[in-house]
Parts: sequence; C-alpha cells; structure tokens
Amino acid sequence: MLRFPSSIRQKIRLGYYAIVVLIVGLLISAFMELRFVERKVMLGEAISEFFDATLEIRRFEKNYFLYGKDEDYQENIRYVTKAHGLLEDNIKGFRSIAAAYQISALQNDLKQYKELMEQYSAKVANINKTSLEGEIRKTGKDIITIAEDISKAERKNLQTMLYNSQRILIFSVIFLSILVIVIGQIILKMIIKPLKELEKSMEIIADGAYRDVNINSKDREIISLTNAFNKMLHELELRQRHLVQSEKLASLGTLLSGVAHELNNPLSNISSSCQILMEEIKQGQGSRSKGKTKSPPALTSNNPAFLKELLSQIDEQTDRARNIVRSLLEFSRDKEFEKEHLPLKRLIKETIRFIRGQLPIKVEIEIDIPDDIAILADKQRIQQAFLNLIKNAAEAINAEGKISIMAQKVMSAGKKEEGIKTECQIEGDSIDIEISDTGSGIPSEVLPKIFDPFFTTKDVGKGSGLGLFIVHEIIEEHDGCIAVDSEIGKGTTFLIRLPIKE
Repeated sequence: MLRFPSSIRQKIRLGYYAIVVLIVGLLISAFMELRFVERKVMLGEAISEFFDATLEIRRFEKNYFLYGKDEDYQENIRYVTKAHGLLEDNIKGFRSIAAAYQISALQNDLKQYKELMEQYSAKVANINKTSLEGEIRKTGKDIITIAEDISKAERKNLQTMLYNSQRILIFSVIFLSILVIVIGQIILKMIIKPLKELEKSMEIIADGAYRDVNINSKDREIISLTNAFNKMLHELELRQRHLVQSEKLASLGTLLSGVAHELNNPLSNISSSCQILMEEIKQGQGSRSKGKTKSPPALTSNNPAFLKELLSQIDEQTDRARNIVRSLLEFSRDKEFEKEHLPLKRLIKETIRFIRGQLPIKVEIEIDIPDDIAILADKQRIQQAFLNLIKNAAEAINAEGKISIMAQKVMSAGKKEEGIKTECQIEGDSIDIEISDTGSGIPSEVLPKIFDPFFTTKDVGKGSGLGLFIVHEIIEEHDGCIAVDSEIGKGTTFLIRLPIKE
C-alpha cells in the first residue's frame, strides 16, 4: 500500500519531485526523439547525396559517350566510387528504407557499372562498343531507378516520422499537463482537507461552541497547529472563567451591600430580644435579692410563655440571617455547572433581595410571574444573569421609574412571533422572561454591540463591559437565547427565552 509522507512540507516536496521527474522524463524523451530525427536527417542527406552522385554518374557518362574526353571518364569513375562509398558507409540506414534485394542489386550494379566503364575506356580493338555502351546505359538506368526509389521512400519515411514526432510531442504535453494537474489535485486534497476541517472547527468555535479541535490528519504541521489551537482554547476558557469570576466578585460587592442591609433587620431583632431577656434576668435577680419589689408579670421568670416567644423570635431571625448568608455563599461559591429545577418567582425575589439596598428609593419593581413556572438551570449562573440585568435596569433609571419582570410559558404550537421575539428563536416550548425598565434607553447604533466583551457606554473606570457579555454566555449555556429592544427616552426590554425541559 502506498504511504504518503506525514508532513505537508514533504507532500509538497514529493509533488514537486514527481513533477520534476515527469518534466525531466519528457525532456529526455524529446531529446531522444530529436536525436532520432537528427540521425534520420543525416541519413536523408546521405541518400540525397547518393542520388545526386548517381545523377552525376549518368551526366558524365553521356558526355563521355558524346565527346570521348578522358576528364568526363575520370569524373564518372569518381562519382561511381563516391556513390559506392556512401552506400557502404550508410548500409544500415539504406537497409532500413529499402528492401535487401534492392540494396544487393544496387551494390552489384555499381560494381558492374564500374567494370563496364573501365572496359569501355580501355580502347580494346575487338570490343563491340555499341553493345557495351547499351549495357552501360541499362546498368546506369537501373542504378538511377533504385536510387530514386530509395530517395522517395526516405522522404516519405521522414515525413511520417516528423508527423509521428509532432503527435507524440503533443500527446506528451497533454499527458504531462493532465498528470501534473492530477498530482497537484491529489497533493492539494491531502493538504486542503485537514485545513478545511480546521476551518469548520474554527467556524463552530466562532459561533461560541468552545470544544477541542480534532482533525483526522497525520501531518506534523496540522497536528502541531491543532495542539497549539487546543492549547489556546484551553487558555481562553481559563481566562473566560477568570473573567466570569471577576465579574462575579464585582457582583458580590453589590450583593454584600444589599446583604448588609438585609442582615441588619434580623440582627436588630435578635439584639432587641436579647436585651429584653437580659433586662428580665437582671430584674428577676434584683427582686430576689431585695425580697420586696415585685416586677411586672411580663418581665418575671414566672412567665415562661413570654420567654418562649422571645427565644422563638431569636431562632426565627437567626434562621433568616442563616438563609441570607447561605444564599450569599451559594452565589459566591465556585462550583461545577449543574442544572436543577428552580421556582422562577422565588429565584427572582431572592435576587432582588440581594440588591435591594442599592436600588434607588423611588425605583419600583413589579413582578408578574406565575407561581407554577420553574426553570431548569444552574442557580448560581442564572442568578448572576438576572442580577446583572436588574442592576443595569436600575442604573438606567435616573431618578424614579419602574422595573418590570414578567414571565410566561409559550407553546410552540400556537406561537406568534412579533417584535423583539423574532430576534430570539429556539425550538420547542419555552419560558419567556422579560425584564423592562423605564430608563433612558439605548441608542440604536449601540444595540448590536452590547453583548460584545469589554463594550461599555459608561465612563472609563465605571464598568468592565463584561456584564451583558456574561449574561449572553450564561443564557447560551442554558440552550436559550437573549434579545434586546430599546427606545431612547422610553426604556429598554431584555427578552430571555429558555427551553422547557423535564
């Protein structure tokens, strides 16, 4: 089985090497083809020169027969020798073009022709020159015929070879181009596929779903990039938890102010009850020491019902203070995300109690939540979201105004969406929670940014810009959505939509 390198760099290098090998192979093939053409051209030149030599043989033959000059005879013999030499030097090339019997006949004819010419030039008295001349002419004609056939066959062969070479070159270029494209696509696919998977993972993370990136790739670069990205994600999650904890500490400061006010009432009641008991004990001791003065019936140890009432008040106020402290501890404790069924109305009232001490006196809070509505949520997290929204609503009211908190169940079957509800969509039945205020409102150009981290409209040093961002994160953790609608001078409404889950 073919195994590809486990590195993008090596895959690219392999692709380049494959392309270089193909190009070098094509160049070598083209070079060999050119060498072959060169040999054919050289053979063609030799055949053409051989054919020209045979023509010269016949020309000087005719001149010699007409004028009888010895110079013509010498030239004739010289061209016969030249033709014979060309034939012998290129015998393999001639045999590749002409049939063996033609080559053999040509060799014999040249040899015979030379012998006949030598006999003719010897000027022997008893030789019939007319008969000898006819035989020479016939042999010369045979030589010309064979030479012409070889020359024509060579030209045809050369044309065929050039045509085939052109076709081979064209097909080689096409084949090489296709092969380069195929190799490029294979290498590209091996490189792009894990990068595409990484891109999809990035998009999922960009949508807010923080989870480890798992790319099915053995490439070292992809593995290193994935590990680095997962490390960055873990760092981001850690820092986000730190930011949430920081915001929680900021909210805790708000809570402490409200809790101090809430704790003051039960502590005052406990203190009063204790003072009365101490006074009663003191007076009872004084009466026994003097033996004369009588205390009022309510302040004597002989009235156990009154003592029981005072102790009951102390116990009740202690429980009240304990509950307040327990709620504060639950909010501030760093614990794992855990959903539970929470009565919404009681949860909202408890949250309001935390910040009651910081709310302006003339800010009225109106709660319209049915007693039977409960949500499945992490108490600490969802309470922080409500706390941030109620605190923001109170800060948006300059002097006096009203904060309205209402909730209702919305069934998916008869759901009619309009206004702000069209911006917040979840599947199935839901619980819609609206927190509205009659404050100054939020400018329309600011609305799209209010859930962005570190975005704030407050003065420098008066806000971290994380409050609404954390609210948005908390609602998404609960598979819900949040939307906002605002109008300058009339107020702002936040809609929280949480799914109904059993």
